[in-house]
Amino acid sequence: MASSTKEISVILKNLGVEASNPGAAIGTKWLPTRGQKITSFSPADGKAIAEVTLADEDAYEKVIKAAKEAYKTWRLKPAPQRGEIVRQIGEELRKHKDDLGALVSYEMGKSLQEGLGEVQEMIDICDFAVGLSRQLYGLTMHSERPAHRMYEQWHPIGIVGIISAFNFPVAVWAWNAAIAWVCGDVCVWKPSEKVPLSAIGCQKIVQGIFDKNGVHPGVCNLIIGDATIGKKMADDKRMPLISATGSTRMGKSVGEAVGRRLGKTILELGGNNAIIITENADLNVAIPGAVFGAVGTAGQRCTSTRRLIIHESLFEEVKQRLVKAYGQLRIGNPLDQNNHVGPLIDKDAVQMFEDALGKVVAEGGTEIIKGEVLSGEGYESGCYVKPAIFEVKNEFEMVQHETFAPILYLIKYSTLDEAIEMQNAVPQGLSSAIMTTNMRESELFLSHAGSDCGIANVNIGTSGAEIGGAFGGEKETGGGRESGSDAWKAYMRRQTNTINYSTELPLAQGIKFEF
Repeated sequence: MASSTKEISVILKNLGVEASNPGAAIGTKWLPTRGQKITSFSPADGKAIAEVTLADEDAYEKVIKAAKEAYKTWRLKPAPQRGEIVRQIGEELRKHKDDLGALVSYEMGKSLQEGLGEVQEMIDICDFAVGLSRQLYGLTMHSERPAHRMYEQWHPIGIVGIISAFNFPVAVWAWNAAIAWVCGDVCVWKPSEKVPLSAIGCQKIVQGIFDKNGVHPGVCNLIIGDATIGKKMADDKRMPLISATGSTRMGKSVGEAVGRRLGKTILELGGNNAIIITENADLNVAIPGAVFGAVGTAGQRCTSTRRLIIHESLFEEVKQRLVKAYGQLRIGNPLDQNNHVGPLIDKDAVQMFEDALGKVVAEGGTEIIKGEVLSGEGYESGCYVKPAIFEVKNEFEMVQHETFAPILYLIKYSTLDEAIEMQNAVPQGLSSAIMTTNMRESELFLSHAGSDCGIANVNIGTSGAEIGGAFGGEKETGGGRESGSDAWKAYMRRQTNTINYSTELPLAQGIKFEF
């Protein structure tokens, strides 16, 4: 377990991350960049980790041109061969899991277990993509015309631009990249400038495999920049697909820009996720699920539990159990596996946390557990906070918004129809859950009249999605889908083919055209 700056320096060396790094790469070729120089600080201890010089316009153009050139040959490689390369990437990630997981934890602030889990998600999606490389199937349809055959096939779409957020520095990129690669696409990744070193480590791990297989380096590209680079990607007609993860505000901007040029998007945006705890809930299941959902990653997951909608008969008991559970939380260095909760990403996030607390109180929220910024030994970075719990009404203005911090809202309900209406009565629609041992309640929740979210769970929390299912949400969450199931179709273009093997030319719909 990494627990000191010295050990972090060893990890950086193992991953090939330098003290000062350029912000753009075409495969293993790192480009000179002339943008602003930034320093990545760890929210765990406030110490500087390494520097990155952000990409400029010249580096951006070189990356896109290389990706465009690489696409010409990568798309022609048979999909199972592309899958074999992705299999090797998964094996390489296994070798570097401990180092990369620790870097993710240290640079972002999530617990070491969650950092390791994020790398495991990368490994899992590689395994999934390998199998998928032999299953990029189309359908065969019966033609109304004699001696004709109809079918559909799927072709690569081209350059896939991936814009990822700080809270999952590496996994969400892998969700997109592994699937895109087996589909025959090439990728340009813009990570969050808050966590650039984790991305650099990934680029070096992955591109070594492409090099070993003699693949054009432009299949895998990295470009680290500010919002200006993200805007260039959204406006760039050479990228037919942009997959963007982040806030709803950011997603609307990206969606509008890509839509103007009639490109495609996969948008994974904000969540305002609720767990309904019915009168028939097993609280030994419900409480751990609610607590992990609310405080895991210090409340900085898009699937974090923001609201508990609790039946009035259990409200006081649930409240008491939560107070007891929160009293046992250990807050501190995320690299110490004894701790449950690490820091927020930076002091801006801390300020948002404090602002949200004040607004909830001003609206009339009742403080159950007081949230506060922690100071003293072990909290020198200024990014550690004590998770808060409020009793509120669902219609409060702050409750309608996602605050990327560990603030949990408790809401009382009388009937299940009322609870479902409350759950759905927010602009976001990512993840949801119900805790119940009653089959009728669970089935209603999963029915057309139930949850309006892209993810709906029974007797598990709102966070912790597996890669086998398509991940994404509705409404202001964006509507995109990544990862499992048939999400691969978003990375390809569909083509319908009709073959006439007769000696005549019959027309569809019985139309006659004779001369």
